[in-house]
Amino acid sequence: MAGQNLFLSKSDLAYAELRDRILFGTLPAGSRLAQYDLAESLNMSITPLREAIRRLSSEGLLTVETHRDVRVSSMTSDEARQLFEVRLSLDPTAAELAARRRTDHDIAAMREAVGRLLPVTREWGEEALTAHRAFHQALYRASHNDALIRLLDDLWDKSDRYRRLGLELPPGEEPRTRDFQEHHRLVDLVEEGLATEAWQLMRDHITHSLTATAISALADREGAATA
Repeated sequence: MAGQNLFLSKSDLAYAELRDRILFGTLPAGSRLAQYDLAESLNMSITPLREAIRRLSSEGLLTVETHRDVRVSSMTSDEARQLFEVRLSLDPTAAELAARRRTDHDIAAMREAVGRLLPVTREWGEEALTAHRAFHQALYRASHNDALIRLLDDLWDKSDRYRRLGLELPPGEEPRTRDFQEHHRLVDLVEEGLATEAWQLMRDHITHSLTATAISALADREGAATA
């Protein structure tokens, strides 16, 4: 759990901890929250925990059915598709702006991040996902558009559950060398100021992402469940 001194209140602490547990899958989709047990484990009363639950419910990560019945929101192909569609629009824009606005510091940060990348596969798991996110954040920051950066950071968080699902699928065992090589090429295009080419490569990159893989798998599961 993150250091408590970094947060302004117990509600903030509860929010951050619950959000991490949901996004990392420690609290699985559809699971019921044992609120009093959680409050005790976080060393706080039920009140700040319920404030955190309200915030997470407004973000769509928790579903409040009654005052006592709170569950982690289900993962659906519809939500995955919506997240995918927005990223398909915004990520290429960030890459294009980065190619137009990058500084020497931005390029150095991107080179450092790409040097730590691992293939995003089941074998490398969380380590690869963390390095993958760090690279994309470095690219987003090179756009020098704070509103866009905030939107993309939030989208990245909400897409994490679907990326992890993608790693559980059979394609999660593949080397995904295409993804790995595309990151290196994106840095080259940004550094060279090739905005149109960076936009196109990022769009192709998102099209073949783990979230895209998860959409089809979830749609198949939903179809089988209703058959």
